[in-house]
Amino acid sequence: MSKILITGGAGFIGSNLTEYFLAKGHQIVVLDNFVTGHRQNLNDHVDNPNFNLIEGDIRNISDCQLAVSGVDYVLHQAALGSVPRSIKDPQTTNDVNVTGFLNMLVAARDAGVKRFIYAASSSTYGDSESLPKVEDVIGKPLSPYAITKYVNELYADIFSKTYGLETIGLRYFNVFGRRQDPNGAYAAVIPLFVKKFMNHEGPVINGTGDFSRDFTYIDNVIQMNELAMTTDNRKAVNTVYNTAVGDRTTLNQLVGYLKEFLTNYDSEIAKVEVVYGPNRQGDIPHSLASIEKAERLLGYKPTHAIREGLKEAVTWYWDNLK
Repeated sequence: MSKILITGGAGFIGSNLTEYFLAKGHQIVVLDNFVTGHRQNLNDHVDNPNFNLIEGDIRNISDCQLAVSGVDYVLHQAALGSVPRSIKDPQTTNDVNVTGFLNMLVAARDAGVKRFIYAASSSTYGDSESLPKVEDVIGKPLSPYAITKYVNELYADIFSKTYGLETIGLRYFNVFGRRQDPNGAYAAVIPLFVKKFMNHEGPVINGTGDFSRDFTYIDNVIQMNELAMTTDNRKAVNTVYNTAVGDRTTLNQLVGYLKEFLTNYDSEIAKVEVVYGPNRQGDIPHSLASIEKAERLLGYKPTHAIREGLKEAVTWYWDNLK
């Protein structure tokens, strides 16, 4: 069993990782400042002797140093997400995603952490129009958020080459699933749409609905984090991987799936109409990942395609939002 630090462990992805690795018997330290994470996501673990919560901020190097003490692995999820938020407030996004990331790298290096696995982003592909997205072919970033996530990859690469810190970046593609927050100004599209439909309100699609994404269920992301942490393939470390399914779904198709599954609980949802609005600044038209590298070097095998993931997610939202 290992001691694992999960930064942002009260958030959507972080709390799912916390739950999974605690269930496998690992010791888990969570570092979170609760700006976007929620205490309720960790309530089930507070009495677990293998769980330790540190309320702190990755922008404070002392908090990072405290959190990594005695840790074997870091799963770094803490960040300020959202392209629109980064456009509105680029400085805070940079402070958290770049300065905070560098603080964590320095603390992990100095503490002798075995491996540093971090949440990278598909936004790094920027204006590259090639499909599917392959890890070593990227374009220019289209938002401050995308810049910060690309800088993370550059810093991780330098720390690997200069200090010998093993790093693996996971470029998440539109992750969704249980505990993803449907509230707030920067809620992700799937929980936001689910909430709207459940309230019999028409969700707003930016554009015509033809934009497509490689929507990735949370269980696939958990698998990738575990593979990245445990691999003993020397060719598999100090690099980045697409973390996705390798399939794309348009927003119009997404709405159709959500209506299909939600009408099993409320037939009136079938009558709710979608509202179409203007395209959103910083959005790319299409996103589709190649997962060949992860399959070849890590043995990755996604367990949930879009429909399987959405069916499970809708069930969770219905049970927890009603």
